[in-house]
Amino acid sequence: MGSEMKISATIITFNEQANIARAIESLRCCDEIVVVDSGSVDATVEIARRLGARVIEHPWEGFAVQKNIAAEAARYDWILSIDADESLSEALEAELWQLKKRGPEYDAYTVPRLARYLGRWIFHSGWYPDRKIRLYDRRKGRWVGNYVHESVVVNGTVGHLKSNLLHYTCDSLTQHLETMNRYTTLAAEQLVAQGVRVGWRHLLLDPPWTFFRTYFLKLGFLDGLEGLAIAYMAALYNFLKYAKARFMAPRQ
Repeated sequence: MGSEMKISATIITFNEQANIARAIESLRCCDEIVVVDSGSVDATVEIARRLGARVIEHPWEGFAVQKNIAAEAARYDWILSIDADESLSEALEAELWQLKKRGPEYDAYTVPRLARYLGRWIFHSGWYPDRKIRLYDRRKGRWVGNYVHESVVVNGTVGHLKSNLLHYTCDSLTQHLETMNRYTTLAAEQLVAQGVRVGWRHLLLDPPWTFFRTYFLKLGFLDGLEGLAIAYMAALYNFLKYAKARFMAPRQ
């Protein structure tokens, strides 16, 4: 490739003052940082601007929409999209410097995500490596997904970076429960929109199967007490998602 690769980092935010500085400070290898904020009432915007990010304020329209708005506002075609509760490991930063010098061989790249949960790095439980496309050429890729679990769809080739993107999830079970309440509502709305009929099988069998799969088949027991919490919470997530969908759907 002729010229050096330029990367625009993008972050979407809402009341992320506890996380935003760590995220931005890890992005030294990027040529600009674009933050799309959806009405934070804490110091998120002020911190982001102080650390050199360009902040765009845009009302919340969903994860994929906000991330596409951030990508469209960027100066450069290569987008590195991270969440406010994520940061680049030093190894990933070094890998990106090398990629920039060398030039891209693919149209997008996945990264492995390593999550920190209740103060412990989680290497099992189905949480790692949790590869996601986070670096992509916006001319070849865009975000899709109206509710939860948005992802980048790429019309082109996908390579894989080796080093970890660090994901700082929950510091407490209370925080996990609050997050789960929000996400299960979105997941239930998605089920209703897709016309999925929730039966007793979903409510009775899916949660215990989820626990068994997470704790035993995906080796959650190797993650200690935190792995046990993850398995129970995964089971509860499934129960709440289906129960909420059942109550939301029109009665037959």
